[in-house]
Order: sequence, then C-alpha cells, then structure tokens
Amino acid sequence: MNENWKDKITVDPNILAGKPIIKGTRIAVEFILDLLANDWTVENILENYPQLKKEDITAVLKYATEILKDEKVYPLP
Repeated sequence: MNENWKDKITVDPNILAGKPIIKGTRIAVEFILDLLANDWTVENILENYPQLKKEDITAVLKYATEILKDEKVYPLP
C-alpha cells in the first residue's frame, strides 16, 4: 500500500511544541531522521520503538523529502 505521509505525520501545538510527530506517538520526525543519520537501521528503530511500523519510517522520509523539495534557496550577493 502506497500511503501518503499525511496519513502518518501530524502537527499538534500541544505535543512537542508543535513539532511534526508520528501520529499516535510523541516521537518527532526529526528524532527518527537523527537516528537514521546516526547509522540506525529501520530494523534497529523498530526493535527499540515497537509502537512504530515500517510505514511510519517511510512516511518520515517522504515528509522530509517533500519539505526539502519545497524549500527555496536564495544565493547571497
């Protein structure tokens, strides 16, 4: 099933100061990205955070990709 990241990621100003989180958890998108950047495998994450599913990790990556695609970069003179 090819789910949209919007089905898995939410922003609630009352949870983690409004940072994007995986729905139904208090686990921030940036936390998962940090784990992946520090050589954690998807399997390691799922073992240590059993409330997560592989689809949650995929949603985190899709979310980050979309945010970066929309980012505008302007060169300084």
